[in-house]
Amino acid sequence: MSDSSRRQRGPAGPANDAPVRAALLAAAERQLAASADGDIATRAVADEAGVTQPVLYRIFGDKRGLLDAVADTGLERYAQRKTELEVTDDPVADLYAGWDDHMAFAAGNPALYRLMFAPRPQSAATTYQRILQLLEATLLRCAAAGALTTTPRLAAQLILPANIGVALGRLAQPELFDDPTLSHRARDAVFSAVLTDPAEPSGPDPVRAAARQLRSQLTLTGTDRLEPVETALLDRWLSRLDPPDPAQ
Repeated sequence: MSDSSRRQRGPAGPANDAPVRAALLAAAERQLAASADGDIATRAVADEAGVTQPVLYRIFGDKRGLLDAVADTGLERYAQRKTELEVTDDPVADLYAGWDDHMAFAAGNPALYRLMFAPRPQSAATTYQRILQLLEATLLRCAAAGALTTTPRLAAQLILPANIGVALGRLAQPELFDDPTLSHRARDAVFSAVLTDPAEPSGPDPVRAAARQLRSQLTLTGTDRLEPVETALLDRWLSRLDPPDPAQ
């Protein structure tokens, strides 16, 4: 059988999907990086990967499914990058480093970053949710150190959109957002709203701050001094001392 015949038939079945899927994703990302308008053509992607369009549609459903898969592949790369960042004894310093690394990822992968974070109707990509969880893990350490004035989740919901907004603005309109200090000015403004010196009371209610700190530390390390039912009861008490903001 000739190479052209094998190409027209495509892979024999799902057992061959993994390498073909990887080839299609790589081709789609290359097409995306070369695109002037941030769009790709499924025929061009399939041609570059050496398969027919029906093979692409069988694996991804449609172009939206392909783009979602490319975005999630970018997430995997981003998450791997985060795991390689140094984790120090200073979670606040790690938080600062995380913001700067996010900006560096955007600058190094502009087309992929826009796909990952620019809103797309009906997108099923899991990028936002997973990256929010990564950020919350660092913020949990900040809370355990007494450096957070709110819950890790609420802090993450403020920091991540700000980080993304600055990055997207600089990618989309570099001539408008040309201040080289913009990222750090935005970072410092956002962080000042959620961080405090661990040596100082975290806000006007030191009891609430202490409850948040203890609850976060227990989440991180646990304790062998309490039975599970006692730990659950303590968590319940601490959550009542530091309830969610009713405005959220």
